[in-house]
Amino acid sequence: MSTSYLIKNAAVLGGEPTDLLIRDGVIVSVGVGLEASGVEVVDATGLVALPGLVDLHTHLREPGREDAETVETGTRAAALGGFTAVHAMANTDPVADTAGVVEQVWRLGREAGHCDVFPVGAVTVGLAGERLAELGAMADSAARVRVFSDDGKCVSDPIVMRRALEYVKAFDGVVAQHAQEPRLTEDAQMNEGELSGRLGLRGWPAVAEEAIIARDCLLAAHVGSRLHVCHVSTAGSVEIVRWAKEKGWDVTAEVCPHHLILTDELAATYDPIYKVNPPLRSAADVEALRAGLADGTIDIVATDHAPHPHEDKDCEWQAAAFGMLGLETALSIVQETMVDPGLLDWAGVAERMSAAPARIGRVTSHGRPLAEGEPANVVLYDPSVRRTVVASEMASLSRNTPYAGMELPGRVVATFLRGKPTVIDGKLATPHENTRFAPVPAGTPA
Repeated sequence: MSTSYLIKNAAVLGGEPTDLLIRDGVIVSVGVGLEASGVEVVDATGLVALPGLVDLHTHLREPGREDAETVETGTRAAALGGFTAVHAMANTDPVADTAGVVEQVWRLGREAGHCDVFPVGAVTVGLAGERLAELGAMADSAARVRVFSDDGKCVSDPIVMRRALEYVKAFDGVVAQHAQEPRLTEDAQMNEGELSGRLGLRGWPAVAEEAIIARDCLLAAHVGSRLHVCHVSTAGSVEIVRWAKEKGWDVTAEVCPHHLILTDELAATYDPIYKVNPPLRSAADVEALRAGLADGTIDIVATDHAPHPHEDKDCEWQAAAFGMLGLETALSIVQETMVDPGLLDWAGVAERMSAAPARIGRVTSHGRPLAEGEPANVVLYDPSVRRTVVASEMASLSRNTPYAGMELPGRVVATFLRGKPTVIDGKLATPHENTRFAPVPAGTPA
């Protein structure tokens, strides 16, 4: 497969048609009317060009739950969603709480090759919340871990959380907190409110999230460390993060696509496809999350891609696993909820889905601008089409998407990882599947 491509007439960050010349994994020229010899031409007329997306919150399930997802299948889904880098959460089996496990995940990502995989290290041994894991060893490993999280569980002990925040300062790490006070959410099944009472499902109060966020913002400020808040889901959480930022504290936050579009009313179906942690919230919360993402209070969109095998979701609500797929639909959801209503432009999308997550994760090779001399991590996206989500056509091993049958805007046409196409014409690329690109004979004027 060629290592040189000329992308023609792409709307870079939604702007005027521009050409990008890629050679040996680098953008070597940006301009109008570019020509080059010995390259393959990509006709990007009508397509938006964005930096390759970066997900700070992905569950790849390997090792241990390869029946739900593997690094191979998860990164295929990521590439199809326009991602060139994902951060793999630590709640695997064994837990990614040692240098050995994070290096295993990192190497699996390199072998798969669909996107870069940056392992997230556990904060505590076995996610038990009692003793700090080998944070320094994971940071010094080949995986160079900089994000640490017990996601799926909250680091609820304030002493342990303080020690973690202090420890990661030594290597400019960040603790990504799953904000959920366990004593307020025991056996909780959905957002607490009038509907949970009517449905007979134990409620999950907003204060259980907000209390932990407030505590941890204060702890981070006290020790002068970095805090990242996972999957913010309530209006009150947005206000607490806004307050912390106004104080000048080093606090960042993420919102998941499903919390931008789905509400707790869907629990009335008793369909476990809508069971997620934190739960779907009210329409007022959704509105506040969109506003917080628009004004920068919420820094990034992160998928919380959480695949589960059929048997873990095809059961009664109370017994079902929490979580839903997110990688292949994230950009479409952001277009539907943020771009089309005018809350964000494409430059804002690039900031929140590429540049900012790369900054938070301290990933210097991703989230870069589409400019000369930069790595050729590029996604070409067609915002003009609409498509119906078909679960059986997804690349993930699991099928637990809440969007099955829903019509969403947009389609990822191509994804380039360091100049190598991982997706072509909306399909995973192979050396023999170059349908989108038209070769230009050698000798064409440069």
